[in-house]
Amino acid sequence: MNRRVTGVLSACGSVLLSASLAMANAPSGDHPPDYSGVTGLYYTIIGLILAYGVYDTFLKKS
Repeated sequence: MNRRVTGVLSACGSVLLSASLAMANAPSGDHPPDYSGVTGLYYTIIGLILAYGVYDTFLKKS
């Protein structure tokens, strides 16, 4: 069961990270660069780290 949960979490994490990378916008024209995609990537990574911390602290059986 533990291996299955780890596999599902890692698959979801890789999908979220690749989706965040795909949403990163390149600068265009005279406008300042839009960093909303990179910001999403940072929030996704921070969310994954926090989710793992909650799992490790409260849900993991020693």
